[in-house]
Amino acid sequence: MEINVSTLEESITKRLKVAHVEVQDMSGGCGQIFEAVIVSPEFKGKTTLARHRLVNNELKEEIAKVHAWTQKCYTEEEWEKKRSQDAVAST
Repeated sequence: MEINVSTLEESITKRLKVAHVEVQDMSGGCGQIFEAVIVSPEFKGKTTLARHRLVNNELKEEIAKVHAWTQKCYTEEEWEKKRSQDAVAST
């Protein structure tokens, strides 16, 4: 299976309860470096490390096929707060 933005978003959506997911190919199109923002109620009460382990476990096959994988994991409340702060900062 070829790893690209669409396949990663689909895998994340199928395997985790997500409220929001954004995946970007940071490699200039060669499909080897990906960055993801994942918002899920499953992250509530978990440390950053526990969140990353959860995602890494669910995506281990996909992650093994790429050079670099970066994830930012938020609860819905954290995501809304971040978006509000970003909106204020951009004005």
